[in-house]
Amino acid sequence: MSGQFAYPEDREQSSAAKVAALESLLIEKGVITPETVDKVLAYFESEMTPLNGKKIVVRAWTDAGFLARLLADTPAAIAELDLPEGMAGAEGEHLRAVANAPGVHNLIICSLCSCFPWPVLGLPPYWYKDPVFRARAAREPRKVLAEVGVHLPKDTEIKVWDSSGTARWFVIPERPAATEDFTEAQLMDLVTTESMMGVALAGARS
Repeated sequence: MSGQFAYPEDREQSSAAKVAALESLLIEKGVITPETVDKVLAYFESEMTPLNGKKIVVRAWTDAGFLARLLADTPAAIAELDLPEGMAGAEGEHLRAVANAPGVHNLIICSLCSCFPWPVLGLPPYWYKDPVFRARAAREPRKVLAEVGVHLPKDTEIKVWDSSGTARWFVIPERPAATEDFTEAQLMDLVTTESMMGVALAGARS
């Protein structure tokens, strides 16, 4: 995905160096401790991960009532599930779900910065923050989707949802055909972060 949007090869290393310098300064000033940083990183590595989103999607695929409640009041529906504490925190309280369906495909962007549904999808991929992706996906979503392998029929409506500090969107992708006999684990394996962002289809493998 990142190869579709050009940026300097050392961009990630440069950003990492800036973050490390800021972290060192905050520790030196006593604002945070090394343990604080480790705790936050561990939280997002073990608790706020795409596994939460996978569980939500599979429940929506297998329970029409849950899907309806999820689309009507996303945080309330998510609260029904056995998910980690923090799902309804500063990021989770603004979660909003949309569902793909025959003739409708949803795409999630953040045109201003990089607002993202962390409790459901974990940390955003690097390319999601890229100004080129943000601008092009808003202006020509069908072309951008085709470039990353999502070829939709011409009569499929593409809805672009712009995440912000008050609404962090994620997608319930369409359930692939011929999966009626799949176990929950098999269904979860079909769901990817990209499919929950609308830049891939469930079951697609890069």
